[in-house]
Amino acid sequence: VNKERRTELEKIVTALEEIKIRVESVQESEQEAFDNMPESLQGSERGESMTEALDCLESAVNGLEDVISSLNEL
Repeated sequence: VNKERRTELEKIVTALEEIKIRVESVQESEQEAFDNMPESLQGSERGESMTEALDCLESAVNGLEDVISSLNEL
């Protein structure tokens, strides 16, 4: 990878790291909201929906970490 493309990849990695931080922030907020729900609601349809959202957010963060790692290997 030449210098020009390496510079472009560094910019992409920086942007992806910022996006990862934003996704993690949403994930933390959603987790906090779930944790503050009464236990009786955590098992409800809404609680299950929040759990699914948390799982998706975790997958997104892990995927971003994988992409960032792969790009950094270049």
